Amino acid sequence: MRDSFSLPESAYEIFGTVKKRCLAMGIAVKKSEVLRAALATFHELADTRIEEAIRKLEAIKTGRPPKSAK
Repeated sequence: MRDSFSLPESAYEIFGTVKKRCLAMGIAVKKSEVLRAALATFHELADTRIEEAIRKLEAIKTGRPPKSAK
């Protein structure tokens, strides 16, 4: 299934860090795989840990950025 969402730059940079760590372990990984693995792990957390993680998130403006004028 396809979807789209917004991420702050700091969160997006984490993809690169995790991908480099995986490569160091000999695992080539895509952003979608990192996201799916993180979601599967997040799903198994206790409610208090999920609440803690959600409360730590940086608030971002949702939606698509305006199209730039050509």
